[in-house]
Amino acid sequence: MLDLKKMLCDMVAPIVNDPSSISITENEVEPGVVVLELSVAPDDMGKVIGKHGRIAKAIRTVIKAAANSAGKKVTVDIK
Repeated sequence: MLDLKKMLCDMVAPIVNDPSSISITENEVEPGVVVLELSVAPDDMGKVIGKHGRIAKAIRTVIKAAANSAGKKVTVDIK
């Protein structure tokens, strides 16, 4: 089975300066619908979001595509 939390962590870790501050919580709001909440250090927030939100959008696109192949719906919230 696909581990979306690990996949998200592996995508974000090279971007940030402090990979130990990455925190991901997984909440299943409905059957087959998952919300991943990503938290990083305040100094790394801009790196994860990127200019005009491009990196955040790319992260969400990749995670949604991976989840779609597994038959799930996933939303990534960056906090």
